[in-house]
Amino acid sequence: MMKVLKFVVALVLLLVVAVVVVGLFLPKKYDVERSITIDAPPEVVFAYLNDLEKWEAWEPFSKSDTTIVTTLGEPSAGLGATQSWTGDSGNGSLTFTMADPDKGIAYDLNFEGYDPAFSQMTFEVVDGKTVLTWSMQGEINTPVIGGYFVMMMDSMVAPMYDDGLANIKKAAEADAAAGGQPEDAGGDNNGTPDDAGDGA
Repeated sequence: MMKVLKFVVALVLLLVVAVVVVGLFLPKKYDVERSITIDAPPEVVFAYLNDLEKWEAWEPFSKSDTTIVTTLGEPSAGLGATQSWTGDSGNGSLTFTMADPDKGIAYDLNFEGYDPAFSQMTFEVVDGKTVLTWSMQGEINTPVIGGYFVMMMDSMVAPMYDDGLANIKKAAEADAAAGGQPEDAGGDNNGTPDDAGDGA
Protein backbone atom coordinates (compact mmCIF):
# COMPACT_ATOMS: atom_id res chain seq x y z
CA MET A 1 0.00 0.00 0.00
CA MET A 2 2.81 2.40 0.90
CA LYS A 3 4.56 1.65 -2.38
CA VAL A 4 1.38 2.57 -4.29
CA LEU A 5 0.97 5.76 -2.27
CA LYS A 6 4.60 6.77 -2.86
CA PHE A 7 4.17 6.08 -6.56
CA VAL A 8 1.04 8.27 -6.74
CA VAL A 9 2.75 11.12 -4.85
CA ALA A 10 5.80 10.90 -7.10
CA LEU A 11 3.61 10.90 -10.20
CA VAL A 12 1.71 13.98 -9.01
CA LEU A 13 4.96 15.81 -8.22
CA LEU A 14 6.32 14.86 -11.64
CA LEU A 15 3.20 16.22 -13.33
CA VAL A 16 3.41 19.46 -11.35
CA VAL A 17 7.06 19.90 -12.31
CA ALA A 18 6.23 19.18 -15.96
CA VAL A 19 3.43 21.76 -15.97
CA VAL A 20 5.71 24.37 -14.43
CA VAL A 21 8.62 23.67 -16.77
CA VAL A 22 6.45 23.67 -19.87
CA GLY A 23 4.72 26.87 -18.72
CA LEU A 24 8.05 28.64 -18.39
CA PHE A 25 8.82 28.01 -22.06
CA LEU A 26 5.42 28.70 -23.60
CA PRO A 27 5.04 31.93 -25.64
CA LYS A 28 3.85 34.97 -23.70
CA LYS A 29 2.61 36.96 -26.72
CA TYR A 30 -0.75 36.48 -28.41
CA ASP A 31 -2.33 37.76 -31.61
CA VAL A 32 -6.04 37.25 -32.31
CA GLU A 33 -7.43 38.26 -35.70
CA ARG A 34 -10.75 37.87 -37.50
CA SER A 35 -12.07 39.36 -40.77
CA ILE A 36 -15.36 39.74 -42.58
CA THR A 37 -16.43 41.03 -45.99
CA ILE A 38 -19.12 43.71 -45.93
CA ASP A 39 -21.16 44.81 -48.92
CA ALA A 40 -21.07 48.48 -47.94
CA PRO A 41 -18.67 51.38 -48.58
CA PRO A 42 -15.88 52.10 -46.07
CA GLU A 43 -17.47 55.34 -44.83
CA VAL A 44 -20.56 53.46 -43.71
CA VAL A 45 -18.45 50.87 -41.88
CA PHE A 46 -16.21 53.55 -40.35
CA ALA A 47 -19.25 55.28 -38.86
CA TYR A 48 -19.79 52.28 -36.57
CA LEU A 49 -16.15 52.16 -35.50
CA ASN A 50 -15.26 55.82 -34.99
CA ASP A 51 -18.01 56.78 -32.54
CA LEU A 52 -18.10 54.90 -29.23
CA GLU A 53 -21.75 55.84 -28.79
CA LYS A 54 -22.48 53.58 -31.78
CA TRP A 55 -20.60 50.59 -30.36
CA GLU A 56 -23.71 49.64 -28.41
CA ALA A 57 -25.30 48.65 -31.73
CA TRP A 58 -22.75 45.92 -32.43
CA GLU A 59 -20.29 45.16 -29.62
CA PRO A 60 -20.51 41.55 -28.36
CA PHE A 61 -19.08 41.92 -24.86
CA SER A 62 -22.18 43.02 -22.94
CA LYS A 63 -24.02 40.00 -24.33
CA SER A 64 -21.56 37.65 -22.62
CA ASP A 65 -21.57 39.74 -19.40
CA THR A 66 -24.85 41.55 -18.81
CA THR A 67 -23.43 43.28 -15.71
CA ILE A 68 -21.11 45.47 -17.80
CA VAL A 69 -21.67 49.20 -17.42
CA THR A 70 -19.78 51.47 -19.80
CA THR A 71 -18.94 55.12 -19.27
CA LEU A 72 -18.01 57.17 -22.32
CA GLY A 73 -15.26 59.73 -22.00
CA GLU A 74 -14.78 63.05 -23.70
CA PRO A 75 -14.28 62.92 -26.57
CA SER A 76 -16.29 59.81 -27.39
CA ALA A 77 -15.46 59.84 -31.12
CA GLY A 78 -12.33 60.27 -33.18
CA LEU A 79 -8.69 60.30 -32.11
CA GLY A 80 -8.37 60.31 -28.34
CA ALA A 81 -11.87 58.94 -27.71
CA THR A 82 -12.09 56.98 -24.47
CA GLN A 83 -14.40 54.74 -22.53
CA SER A 84 -14.18 52.66 -19.37
CA TRP A 85 -16.27 49.78 -18.08
CA THR A 86 -16.98 47.72 -15.00
CA GLY A 87 -18.53 44.28 -14.75
CA ASP A 88 -18.34 40.85 -13.18
CA SER A 89 -15.88 39.79 -15.89
CA GLY A 90 -13.53 42.66 -15.02
CA ASN A 91 -12.91 46.38 -15.31
CA GLY A 92 -10.98 48.22 -17.98
CA SER A 93 -10.66 51.12 -20.38
CA LEU A 94 -9.68 51.93 -23.94
CA THR A 95 -8.32 54.95 -25.79
CA PHE A 96 -8.33 55.52 -29.55
CA THR A 97 -4.79 55.98 -30.88
CA MET A 98 -5.91 56.14 -34.53
CA ALA A 99 -9.15 57.15 -36.20
CA ASP A 100 -8.65 57.34 -39.95
CA PRO A 101 -11.62 57.26 -42.38
CA ASP A 102 -9.36 55.60 -44.95
CA LYS A 103 -7.97 52.90 -42.65
CA GLY A 104 -10.10 52.37 -39.54
CA ILE A 105 -9.31 52.67 -35.84
CA ALA A 106 -6.70 51.48 -33.36
CA TYR A 107 -6.89 51.63 -29.60
CA ASP A 108 -4.99 50.83 -26.43
CA LEU A 109 -6.71 48.43 -24.04
CA ASN A 110 -6.14 48.35 -20.30
CA PHE A 111 -7.60 45.51 -18.24
CA GLU A 112 -7.50 45.97 -14.48
CA GLY A 113 -5.03 43.51 -13.00
CA TYR A 114 -3.71 42.33 -16.38
CA ASP A 115 -1.14 43.37 -18.94
CA PRO A 116 -2.24 46.03 -21.46
CA ALA A 117 -3.15 45.13 -25.05
CA PHE A 118 -3.41 46.84 -28.42
CA SER A 119 -6.31 46.42 -30.84
CA GLN A 120 -7.19 47.54 -34.36
CA MET A 121 -10.25 47.49 -36.60
CA THR A 122 -8.95 48.23 -40.07
CA PHE A 123 -10.43 47.85 -43.52
CA GLU A 124 -9.62 47.77 -47.21
CA VAL A 125 -11.75 47.71 -50.33
CA VAL A 126 -11.58 44.44 -52.29
CA ASP A 127 -13.70 43.95 -55.41
CA GLY A 128 -15.98 46.81 -54.43
CA LYS A 129 -16.64 45.49 -50.91
CA THR A 130 -15.14 46.40 -47.54
CA VAL A 131 -13.02 43.77 -45.82
CA LEU A 132 -12.96 44.59 -42.11
CA THR A 133 -10.31 43.03 -39.86
CA TRP A 134 -10.45 43.10 -36.06
CA SER A 135 -7.28 42.12 -34.22
CA MET A 136 -5.71 42.28 -30.77
CA GLN A 137 -2.12 41.81 -29.67
CA GLY A 138 -0.62 41.63 -26.22
CA GLU A 139 1.38 39.69 -23.67
CA ILE A 140 0.47 37.72 -20.56
CA ASN A 141 3.50 37.77 -18.31
CA THR A 142 2.02 35.93 -15.34
CA PRO A 143 4.65 33.33 -14.36
CA VAL A 144 3.97 29.72 -15.41
CA ILE A 145 0.25 30.05 -16.18
CA GLY A 146 0.61 33.03 -18.55
CA GLY A 147 1.64 30.84 -21.45
CA TYR A 148 -1.33 28.54 -20.94
CA PHE A 149 -3.69 31.52 -21.08
CA VAL A 150 -1.98 32.67 -24.29
CA MET A 151 -2.77 29.30 -25.83
CA MET A 152 -6.46 29.80 -25.00
CA MET A 153 -6.76 33.43 -26.13
CA ASP A 154 -7.91 32.66 -29.65
CA SER A 155 -10.65 30.29 -28.51
CA MET A 156 -11.83 32.78 -25.87
CA VAL A 157 -11.73 36.01 -27.89
CA ALA A 158 -12.26 35.00 -31.53
CA PRO A 159 -15.93 33.92 -31.16
CA MET A 160 -16.80 37.34 -29.70
CA TYR A 161 -14.91 39.08 -32.51
CA ASP A 162 -16.84 36.99 -35.05
CA ASP A 163 -20.12 38.04 -33.42
CA GLY A 164 -19.16 41.71 -33.37
CA LEU A 165 -18.06 41.69 -37.01
CA ALA A 166 -21.28 39.96 -38.04
CA ASN A 167 -23.28 42.64 -36.21
CA ILE A 168 -21.39 45.42 -38.02
CA LYS A 169 -21.91 43.67 -41.35
CA LYS A 170 -25.67 43.41 -40.78
CA ALA A 171 -26.03 47.04 -39.72
CA ALA A 172 -23.72 48.52 -42.37
CA GLU A 173 -25.28 46.55 -45.22
CA ALA A 174 -28.75 47.65 -44.09
CA ASP A 175 -27.58 51.27 -44.11
CA ALA A 176 -25.98 50.88 -47.53
CA ALA A 177 -29.13 49.29 -48.94
CA ALA A 178 -31.14 52.21 -47.60
CA GLY A 179 -28.76 54.59 -49.34
CA GLY A 180 -27.37 56.21 -46.24
CA GLN A 181 -25.49 55.72 -43.00
CA PRO A 182 -26.21 56.18 -39.28
CA GLU A 183 -27.26 59.61 -38.09
CA ASP A 184 -24.18 61.74 -37.27
CA ALA A 185 -22.20 58.83 -38.69
CA GLY A 186 -18.88 60.61 -38.87
CA GLY A 187 -18.93 61.45 -35.20
CA ASP A 188 -16.95 64.36 -33.78
CA ASN A 189 -14.28 64.90 -31.20
CA ASN A 190 -16.60 66.42 -28.64
CA GLY A 191 -18.60 63.46 -27.37
CA THR A 192 -20.27 63.84 -24.01
CA PRO A 193 -19.84 61.36 -21.16
CA ASP A 194 -22.66 58.85 -20.96
CA ASP A 195 -23.51 55.52 -19.39
CA ALA A 196 -24.49 52.54 -21.49
CA GLY A 197 -24.77 48.81 -21.18
CA ASP A 198 -21.91 47.85 -23.47
CA GLY A 199 -18.35 46.99 -22.78
CA ALA A 200 -15.12 46.80 -24.67
